[in-house]
Formats: sequence, structure tokens, C-alpha cells
Amino acid sequence: MRRHRQSLATPRLKLIANQKLYRSTDSTHALSPEKFDAMSDEMILVVPRSEFDRLGAFSGLHFDVERYLHAFLTPPTPRFMPRPAAELDPNFKQIIPYAIFTHQGRILSYVRCGKGGEKRLATKRSIGIGGHMNDTDSDGSTFDLAAYNRALQREIGEELRLGTAYKQRAVALLNDDSSEVGRVHIGVVHIFECETDAVECGEAVITELEFLDQTKLATLRDEMETWSQICFNDLQRLLSAGSL
Repeated sequence: MRRHRQSLATPRLKLIANQKLYRSTDSTHALSPEKFDAMSDEMILVVPRSEFDRLGAFSGLHFDVERYLHAFLTPPTPRFMPRPAAELDPNFKQIIPYAIFTHQGRILSYVRCGKGGEKRLATKRSIGIGGHMNDTDSDGSTFDLAAYNRALQREIGEELRLGTAYKQRAVALLNDDSSEVGRVHIGVVHIFECETDAVECGEAVITELEFLDQTKLATLRDEMETWSQICFNDLQRLLSAGSL
């Protein structure tokens, strides 16, 4: 397995990667009691809801990603909580990178089956790949941009096997407080521009993985999870912001 470490020389959140990344693991996100026991040792990154409100709470997409992410990663705002507690406490927001992969105008889409993953999103179609930040992603006591970059690459590597070079950029924040899942999460939307379509599943729970044109995706919009619907509704703006 090779992990790509991105350069942090630029002060902007313009995250670019060009190496191939391979990793296959089975991450577990379920909320059943037995899964809570399995997650009891997982410490995930959260920020207080009050900090989100101070910066300016919003619904949907917000394109001033640098301002929010900089504040979220500046001590003492970021902290770690046991995942079972965080999943049930709307006083905190879990930061979730949400990566949209593109190739020649097509968008990577998949369905997460019900045998694993976040049960509240099972069987929903998605155009975003993402997951939690945790304390193992940090080299020290501070969870900074470098730790965020490591966590982003780890999450992508757990979900997919990439056989292509790519460029990527964080382009927006995503929030939806209308659902049980959304109230305790906030997304950081990344656009990944892939040179080829050599992308495969890294987990058995990911099914129907395929780059689809936007016309076909429009017919599948009602099958998508809420975050994917929000992104699809403003897809052209996201793609324009992610263009390198």
C-alpha cells in the first residue's frame, strides 16, 4: 500500500494530488447496539455547534470553505469524542470530507448496500465518498490541516482503489440539519478530477460503482442520499470551483 502525502506549502486549501493510491479495508459505521460497542474506542473529530453558529450557520452549500475550515481546525475548537456519543449529540458537528470524482464530465456514482456502512444511508445512491476524521490521523495533540489531509487520503483509500492520477480541491461546505444524520455532521466537499476512469471498489458494501453522465444521474436523483441531492442540485458550480 502506498499513501500519498500532499504538499502543504500553499496557504490556501488547494489540495492537489497526482499519485496512485491503493487501499482496501472494511470500515464500519453502523448504529446498532452491537456496532456501538465496536465503535466505543473510536475517537472522532468534532467541532462545537456553537462555533458553526458563530461563523454563520447555513443550510445547503457554502463556498467560503477556507474561512470555515480554518476556524474548525484552529485550537481549541477541534476536539475528539467517542463516536457513539457524537452520533447522538447535536451540540457537536462531525467533520466529514465528501469527495466527488469526475472524469471527462462524468460523475462517479455508487449504491451502499445494507450489509455495512452507515445504516441510516443504506441502499441510497451517492456521488460522494467520505468518512470521519479520527485521532490516529494526527501526529500530535493538534488536529491541523496536515492531519486533515492525511485523514482525507485515508478515507478515500478505505472506500476506493484508484488506478489513476488526479487533481483535487476543497470547494464548499455542506450542511443539512433536516435529518438525523445531517444534524450531527458537516461536510467538506472536494472535487477530484481523474485522468482516467480506473476507479474500483475498495469495500464490499460499495456496489454499482460507475462514472455516469449527468443526464443519467438526473434520472437517479430521487434515489440519492440527501447530501448527494444537494450537491447534484448545484453540481455545475461545484465543478467550476474545482476546476484546476
